[in-house]
Amino acid sequence: KMMVSEFLGQLSLNIGGQEARFPTVLPAADFDPNRDAARIETAIKTKGVDEQTIIDVLTKRTYSQRREIAFSYERRAKKDMITALKGALSGSLETVVLGLMKSATQFDASEIRGSIKGLGTDEETLIEILCSRSNDELVEIKKVYKEMFKKELEKDVAGDTSGNFAKLLLALVQTKRADPSAVVDYDKIDQDARALYDAGVKIKGTDVATWISIMSERSASHLQKVFQKYKSYSPYDMQESIVKEVKGDLQKSFLVLVQCFENKQLFFAKRLNEAMKSKGAKEKIVTRIIVSRCEVDLKKICSEYKATFGQSLQQTITEHTKGDYQKVLLGLCGAEE
Repeated sequence: KMMVSEFLGQLSLNIGGQEARFPTVLPAADFDPNRDAARIETAIKTKGVDEQTIIDVLTKRTYSQRREIAFSYERRAKKDMITALKGALSGSLETVVLGLMKSATQFDASEIRGSIKGLGTDEETLIEILCSRSNDELVEIKKVYKEMFKKELEKDVAGDTSGNFAKLLLALVQTKRADPSAVVDYDKIDQDARALYDAGVKIKGTDVATWISIMSERSASHLQKVFQKYKSYSPYDMQESIVKEVKGDLQKSFLVLVQCFENKQLFFAKRLNEAMKSKGAKEKIVTRIIVSRCEVDLKKICSEYKATFGQSLQQTITEHTKGDYQKVLLGLCGAEE
């Protein structure tokens, strides 16, 4: 059963290339940046720091409202709010709050840069972001990456990865994906399904280049239908075929891509569940998903989460995290439906 709002969301999804939005963080009504800036200034000056106020204000404002608060703060306090927050907070709460002071695109760009910079590569982060973001999001990320780091995302990715894994990521970064079309092209769906089968399961070895071009150049709505059709050629579905045909980071990347084409919010819900329930809770992943998606689709991630795991994301957060970190995450998730 789908809620009316979700149904309307899906409708708007098909008009133009814009993805429907299901945010948990909405613009605060009767918003007064001066009042908020004063509250934050007082919270920072309080002996021992009043974290609760900082959490209450920042999780209930959108990024653009937080920017306005930061401007007011600077006028009032004659210092930079982000620097002041850095000084006042620490640990996981600090990480989340600093993430909230970046736009979703700046946050993604920083996470990618962090995964590439320094010794070794954090492939998991690189794969999660590059394989789950829409074409429009990637176009923005490339632009912002260059503004922030004075480097080309493409060059950085190429310098840090190799083989077919590099080829796939670079194909995604080149943002050649077609916009969704109002017309369903059944011949093209059939051709692509057939080509994916002929390039993999049907033959010895795998023609990875064909997989890459189809999965990096077709629209998400087209690919959903291709993967359905694929089952009439292949004894294995697309995800099973990927596991049989390729290994390592390439396999992980293709799997994230396909899961996101099929149901992106379910992908994030599963990733959150796995991260919170794993030994040595993978806080970085939890933080990244909640911070980066709270103004995009976290509301839908919450409903997929509950439908899949039988408990709400908020309940799982309450069981698996504590203190201010728990409070800030719950603030971003909002009340349970």
